[in-house]
Amino acid sequence: MPRYFIEVAYKGTNYAGFQIQDNANTIQSEIEKALSTYFRNAFSLTGSSRTDAGVHAKQNFFHFDSDLLNNQLDFAKAIYHLNAILPLDIVIKSINQVNEEAHCRFDAKSRTYEYMIYQNKNPFLQDTAFFYPFKLDFELLQTLASELKKHSNFESFSKRSTQVHTFNCIIHSSEWIFNEEILSYKVTANRFLRGMVKGLVGTMLKSVSKKQSINQFQSIVTSKNPAKVDFSVPSHGLTLLQVNF
Repeated sequence: MPRYFIEVAYKGTNYAGFQIQDNANTIQSEIEKALSTYFRNAFSLTGSSRTDAGVHAKQNFFHFDSDLLNNQLDFAKAIYHLNAILPLDIVIKSINQVNEEAHCRFDAKSRTYEYMIYQNKNPFLQDTAFFYPFKLDFELLQTLASELKKHSNFESFSKRSTQVHTFNCIIHSSEWIFNEEILSYKVTANRFLRGMVKGLVGTMLKSVSKKQSINQFQSIVTSKNPAKVDFSVPSHGLTLLQVNF
């Protein structure tokens, strides 16, 4: 049966996360509902990268198998109508037929996340960035971000309520960027653990605020103890920027 990838973007403020859940509104449930309404048939989607409640995405993917779509379908027209059905905070960007063996989760080579912080009150940033009006040592933040690339086991930065076979991740890039009002942490890795990016950001901010040494930060990374990590930064500052295949 033909397989299709759907590329989506969304503002996660009003949703209980990416993946479908009982008695909760999610990105997946809204898109499945829109597909079922337009094509008048039930759809079951497989997601690429699960984002938690309140997290946003500029690019994420689902895939599905269906005989309802074919080469004669006007995809641009279908996307237009699907987007008219969807809420304003979710958009379908593309639908493409792929190899029947393609998998939007397991075939992804890496993912890129961004966590945004602003330090001067700005009502236009409050839904997508974290207001953190405290003094920061940008140079130390950059040193800590670079340090993360030297490690491969990130058990310390994984929430306990997760089931994975390994805590190993390869971080390809890790840096803080200052752009006008926004201070952002951008990280690319082959995979991420549950809560990992928020844990990285929260722990770096805490280390800087307490003026901890690089050795103290290293000890947190290598401890394999999530109790030493600060996961408390809010979800609304986090955005999945890209899924790379």
